Amino acid sequence: MADDSVDFAISAWREDGRWLCEALPPRTHGSLDTLIAALRAHPGEVGTLGLVSVAEEFFILIRMRGEEVRLLVNDLFAAEDYDLGIEALDRLAVPAPDDEDDDEILPAGDLRILEDLGLRMDELEFILDDPEAWPDELLATITTRVGFGDQFTRIVEKLTS
Repeated sequence: MADDSVDFAISAWREDGRWLCEALPPRTHGSLDTLIAALRAHPGEVGTLGLVSVAEEFFILIRMRGEEVRLLVNDLFAAEDYDLGIEALDRLAVPAPDDEDDDEILPAGDLRILEDLGLRMDELEFILDDPEAWPDELLATITTRVGFGDQFTRIVEKLTS
């Protein structure tokens, strides 16, 4: 069953040195496990990326390489309000924060998730630190830096129009 809070879920992988992207079907949005299973269908040269925007509040970045699953949630506080976010935080074994500050954006997970693709941890932290940016805007910046921003943006525009 699809999770109605998911704005979009996109899979990206490299074959023959070029990036390929596709929207994941809504039936895969029901849980983190179904998203991960769908990403396994595209074992690219550098693994597979899953880019999931939830309720225009936060995103989950999933990186699959073989059996290894790495996760990054851009906003811990926002993720706590949604089932998919809670699943991701549970998988990351992130404890609930003691002090909730609505103005603070606190990422959780692997900030080195894209380093081998040219996006250093400090650059990713800088991107994620923009309190005014929407999840799709943050992901567009990230995908542009990694090398498939145009494809990502086309898919998002098609899905959200």
